[in-house]
Amino acid sequence: MKLFRYLAKEVLVSTAAVTLILLLVILSGRIFNYLGRVAEGRMSFDFLFILLGLHVPSFIQVILPLAFFLSLLLAYGRLYIENEMSILFASGISKIKLAGYTLGIAFFITMLSAAINFWISPAFEYKAQEITQEQDKLTAFDFLQAGKFEGRGQKATYVEQFTADEGWMENLFISDISTNNNQQTPTQTLARYGELVRFPEHDGLQYLVLKQGVRYEGKPGTGNYRVTTFDTYAIRIEDSPSGEITDEKAQPTLALLNSNDPKLIAELHWRIGLVVIVPILAIIGLSLSQVNPRQGRFFKMLPAIILLITYLGLLIWGRTALEKQIIPLQYGMWWVHGIFGLIALYTFMMFNQVFARKAAKLPTTNGGSNA
Repeated sequence: MKLFRYLAKEVLVSTAAVTLILLLVILSGRIFNYLGRVAEGRMSFDFLFILLGLHVPSFIQVILPLAFFLSLLLAYGRLYIENEMSILFASGISKIKLAGYTLGIAFFITMLSAAINFWISPAFEYKAQEITQEQDKLTAFDFLQAGKFEGRGQKATYVEQFTADEGWMENLFISDISTNNNQQTPTQTLARYGELVRFPEHDGLQYLVLKQGVRYEGKPGTGNYRVTTFDTYAIRIEDSPSGEITDEKAQPTLALLNSNDPKLIAELHWRIGLVVIVPILAIIGLSLSQVNPRQGRFFKMLPAIILLITYLGLLIWGRTALEKQIIPLQYGMWWVHGIFGLIALYTFMMFNQVFARKAAKLPTTNGGSNA
């Protein structure tokens, strides 16, 4: 057990570190995309971090098998370079027993991956979809900041300040494009006060009520240019209707099991695949981590990464093929795991030197001697 705890510590600490690094790389790419949406006024800044947090389990479900495989190569490779593996084998630890220890570590990662894939990630994705729908119901006026223009081009909004108690908007400028008889007309509206009024009892009906203002419609110098002054002017704000969440990533695993939809079946096999991949990669990583100290710990890293990319690439292609029914649904993606299961068996046989070797031919000598 001391040896198992030692190996587990080496691998799991490295897995946690690699997972964190890869997660930060993915989050940094996503955050720039979300910041663009914030700048366009389609998302609040606070919601950005909530959405990123809810997507973290979906990122980890793909990262975890990769991080475990790379960590196994790095951790065991270091033990070979520093001759610790040689000491273990000289002490009576067989390579089959080492494989048992490795699968024991992989079992922990497999259970963690199963929990993320089958329960945690779908639940978080469903919540993210719910919050996204709520965010889509917000209007541009919910993102306004005093003294700053929101929007771009001919669609822009400006509010000088907000009253502290009543919540009125003071000194508004709204530039928009109205469509009438398939003709687009630029409009500009100036108002002394403005208020966003909601009617929850009428399916969230919303109006922007403006006070003491003037509205300009059309292009100056043309015959259809109009200037309208008003004391009260109300603009209906269209609401985004809430629909049923149909994204397959947000569906519970039990719903996928009871479905005949090719997309949902493909999602089910994808979740299963990200769990089954862990023990298969564990055997491949164990076999390819054996290096000669003169070769260096990264000697077999390139072929290992090529195998990993091929494995994931086939799983991604298999998922798409299932969705389009190019592959019969009953086959699923088990054929991909079967191929790499055989590769894992072959690499382990080579690692354990199971293949019989031909006996060396000894030179023959003459039985007699010269007198």
